[in-house]
Amino acid sequence: MTVLSLGDFAKEFRGNLLVPQTDGYEAARKLWNGMIDRRPACIARCKTAADVQAALRFATANNLQIAIKGGGHDAAGLSLCDDGLVIDLHDMRDVVVDAERRIARAGGGATWADFDRATAAHGLATTGGAISSTGIAGLTLGGGLGWLMRSYGLACDNMIGATVVTADGAIVHTNDSEQSDLLWALRGGGGNFGVVTEFEFALHPVSTVFGGMLVYPLQWAKDVLRVYRDVTAAASDALTVFAVMTHSPDGHGVIALAICYNGSVEDGERAIKPIRDFATPVAGSVGLIPYTALQTMLDAGLPPGLNVHWRSEFVTSIPDPLITAAVESYEDASSPLNVILIEQLGGAVNRVARDAAAFDHRDSHYNFVIIGRWTDPATADAHVAWARETSDSVKPFTTGRVYVNYIGAGEAPDRVRAAFSPEKFSELAKVKTKYDPQNIFRINQNIPPG
Repeated sequence: MTVLSLGDFAKEFRGNLLVPQTDGYEAARKLWNGMIDRRPACIARCKTAADVQAALRFATANNLQIAIKGGGHDAAGLSLCDDGLVIDLHDMRDVVVDAERRIARAGGGATWADFDRATAAHGLATTGGAISSTGIAGLTLGGGLGWLMRSYGLACDNMIGATVVTADGAIVHTNDSEQSDLLWALRGGGGNFGVVTEFEFALHPVSTVFGGMLVYPLQWAKDVLRVYRDVTAAASDALTVFAVMTHSPDGHGVIALAICYNGSVEDGERAIKPIRDFATPVAGSVGLIPYTALQTMLDAGLPPGLNVHWRSEFVTSIPDPLITAAVESYEDASSPLNVILIEQLGGAVNRVARDAAAFDHRDSHYNFVIIGRWTDPATADAHVAWARETSDSVKPFTTGRVYVNYIGAGEAPDRVRAAFSPEKFSELAKVKTKYDPQNIFRINQNIPPG
């Protein structure tokens, strides 16, 4: 293939090309995870699918590695590469809502803040990430856990179509009846199969929820988690509760229950009565709030710029030994910024047939999430070690499977394989071979062709 110059590329590119020393380059290469410090040769801020095609042609003609950047929120920082080309969808953020058909079409660079703002204007929503700055693309392609998943399924379950630029430069439209193998793979298989320039989501009537957060001292953590276990084990689909061990702004260790009831205040109060009866929280409240307020509730606690190492382990239940291991690990946390989070699955998530999507954890009821965070890059080893040791301490109680979106930077390929059964990984490799036989899209949680 003929080598293309940057000048030739610029002639057909309608977006913004950023190279080192140009205005905007430094800001564009910053990610949510502050430990990622990479310097691409070029960041191509696309405006259209045609721009993505042009960027892909330039990269392949010059044998450049390609990274794809949507919201830039991925835990492993895989939306940047050194010396290669970044296909950046930051400027493709339009969200168009068809309220009558309850469908939204969203650009691949949109965040959940963009999406929720547009759909809330019509009293509609779909399952989205719990941090509003998260990109819709990365979250959905990895599965997509969120507050509404027990009511309506994962984000990927609500993705009913997509427009994709594949490795050969073709623009492919996929839905359940057209290129359905590609849609199946996009529903949880990550960014392996192309650049998704537009997503199509099913929407649901949601405007307000009964939600908020109740905060307790960390020394109550074991008892709080037992109450959490009992409430979530008997919960209706309308109730989703996350448990989080963290530190308050004044430095005190706390355990919080973050609550979303997708229904009336009266029904919500009945659903969380055992939590209300357990003890008076030291902070927080639960009441009727806009869904968009719930979607931003955790933003301040997980800000951009910190150094972050994520791990996750799926579990089917929360026995007492798991509670003990989790609490003792958090009491020995390497940093007050560290977090242990338990996300409740079940409900509609588990009723989707296992073979209906690439996401492969329909039998799990919780996701146990370990987040090491720190400010001084020189101390990284200690915090990564804490995360791995915590993961090891709870492993006897897990399914041995992991969430592809929560695989941290520098983790081995076997962590990616642990996100899927061997049979499903093999099927994903076949789809990869069809749409990206040369593994051009490999800076991701990679599934090689095969």
